[in-house]
Amino acid sequence: MNTRVAAAVIILSQNSVAVGRQITSILPGAKLYGLANRTSDVDVSFTNFGETLRELFSTGTPLIGICAAGILIRTLAPLITDKSQEPPVLAVAEDGSAVVPLLGGLSGVNDLARQIAEVLNVKPAITTTGDLRFRTALLSPPPGYHLANPEDGKKFIADLLAGAKVKLEGTAPWLSESQLPIDPNGELTIQITENLGTPQPNCLVYHPATVAIATDSETNGNKQGKLAIIGTGPGASKWMSPQVKEILNAATDLVGYKTYINLIGSLADGKHIHESDNREEEARAKMALDLAAQGKYVAVVSSGDPGIYAMAAAVFEVLDHYNKPEWQNIEIQVAPGISAMQATAATIGAPLGHDFCAISLSDILKPWAIITQRITAAAQADFVIAFYNPVSKERTWQLAEAKNILLKYRKPDTPVVLGRNLGRPGEAVKVITLDQLEPASADMRTLILIGSSQTRQIQRSDDKVWVYTPRRYKP
Repeated sequence: MNTRVAAAVIILSQNSVAVGRQITSILPGAKLYGLANRTSDVDVSFTNFGETLRELFSTGTPLIGICAAGILIRTLAPLITDKSQEPPVLAVAEDGSAVVPLLGGLSGVNDLARQIAEVLNVKPAITTTGDLRFRTALLSPPPGYHLANPEDGKKFIADLLAGAKVKLEGTAPWLSESQLPIDPNGELTIQITENLGTPQPNCLVYHPATVAIATDSETNGNKQGKLAIIGTGPGASKWMSPQVKEILNAATDLVGYKTYINLIGSLADGKHIHESDNREEEARAKMALDLAAQGKYVAVVSSGDPGIYAMAAAVFEVLDHYNKPEWQNIEIQVAPGISAMQATAATIGAPLGHDFCAISLSDILKPWAIITQRITAAAQADFVIAFYNPVSKERTWQLAEAKNILLKYRKPDTPVVLGRNLGRPGEAVKVITLDQLEPASADMRTLILIGSSQTRQIQRSDDKVWVYTPRRYKP
């Protein structure tokens, strides 16, 4: 059961290895990333500093750069849009003489800076006024607590700094042991509660993340649980919707395939995580429903869109088939995500600009005869076709069969787009022709777009192409 995202310590020269190892030694799971040809004895080698840093940042990985602060800031600047979602980013001097928190005030960067400074025997360069004065980060509670209304935090802290007193309702050692101006008659209030509700003015509300959150909707003494089936999009944090991030912040338990949970990065912090194999959809759905029936707020994590060949249908299938009474009062929500076909299409242009359909080539849950029938019908109707699950280790012949069917109705030079690992390390988008399509061209992480008779290519000056399907159809 994982509760935190392991940090990445980035070094650019061999001189930084010793300091880097000091830091990784105190951070569970942390890895030392070193620039290829300039470092050795590292955990991960990289060749492109900018791409590596931005990819780690996008997936919510805490970053400790043993380098100048300026290069970290300039590299990450295009991605700095939402401070509520950014992971901690720190700069550490090559000789370990300075530890400077740069980003991630809401995700514990100052606490991380203190940890690192302690092992290096230096003082962290913390500049956050509230953190310095009150010896606590109200906007970044420790693991086990969730701030319900961070949008009210800025004014709350400003009032504290202006001299307001605060009364504490509930028990939280990290607050009572701080230097907050606690007064039972304070004009500000901090509540530690399990109950959901609309926060009152001049009040910060913290929920214990390890306790099932109750609502005003309790009946017969049983807590009503929540189940959200979410889509993270292709992988990168920038493609994750605000709704999905809000759900992940509020959920107590996460259920999903390990690879997909890893994609949400720091949003998994402080949660109970229940991992399972990718093919255990029914068992995963049952587990999620059972947890929600216990009063927990459960998020079932899917990549892409959860309603497209993913967990939303699996949950409703289980709900319908087993019809357990304890599942009937669960509040269920489906939160959409950017699908693989949308992400692939957007990367290469507008191949889905006219009528299209999606077909899974996996015959695990449906007969190949049905798949053949649907490919034939889509080819005859001249749809652009998105192929999901085109090839796996056990299934290597289906894509070749699909190609043979398509060539009866499409020209050999029909554009085909291959999108692999969109929004993840190793992202690649390639355009070939239909007659070049082979099983070796794809795997389970590849989305294939087959153009219609109308789909066109535009040659770019950089030797790449745009692919689009015109909105007007000319038979």
